[in-house]
Amino acid sequence: MGLIWDGIGQAFWLLFTGDPEIWAVTWLSLKISGGATLLSLLLGIPIGIFLALTQFPGRSITVALINTGMGLPPVVVGLFVSIFLWRSGPLGLLELLYTPTAMVIAQLVIAFPIVAGLTMAAFQTLNPNLSLQLLGIGASRSQLLWLLCKEARLPLLAAVMAGFGGVISEVGASMMVGGNIRGQTRVLTTATVLETGKGNFEIAIALGLILLILTFAVNFLLTHIQQREQLRWPKPS
Repeated sequence: MGLIWDGIGQAFWLLFTGDPEIWAVTWLSLKISGGATLLSLLLGIPIGIFLALTQFPGRSITVALINTGMGLPPVVVGLFVSIFLWRSGPLGLLELLYTPTAMVIAQLVIAFPIVAGLTMAAFQTLNPNLSLQLLGIGASRSQLLWLLCKEARLPLLAAVMAGFGGVISEVGASMMVGGNIRGQTRVLTTATVLETGKGNFEIAIALGLILLILTFAVNFLLTHIQQREQLRWPKPS
């Protein structure tokens, strides 16, 4: 227990003294995971909506692939992204391996199926007659999609939280494609693994606690928005 309390004290000491390396690692973690989450929303939400509202040949296979991707092991993602970005790989000329961009790509691969799958599930739970009613009152295609998104906004916020939570806490892919380079690609998760391996358990606990605080802060904000929106919904009579 003494080790844990020492780690907690070390975490608050590092935060309140403004340790530049800790703040740099924390900021990089937020930028990489936030950027990957944003990209996953831009790709995953439209594809999830398309899969929920459209029938086409091969849809079942596509949905199965999305659902499978929701449970992709991060180390497998890191392996394949590394192969693609390796010097002799298909994208080796871009020289992205061991850069923050490579970490964003790997985390995007992890978050995308989570966002797409939850978005698809959210739209499939809507009343199937709702689209017909909206079209019947003269809504255009774009207006229809916007109104459906408003109806599904609570589960969509859950998709955002799930996507962000899936990438901010992963370590395998980030370690493999980023290399845990100090000052360049070291994030909170990889730094925690490094300090644990060196036997610096107080620092490792401190880094882990900072990661928990960061994750809680982001999810608290999103949860507050979600619950506030839920209270605005009209209650059934």
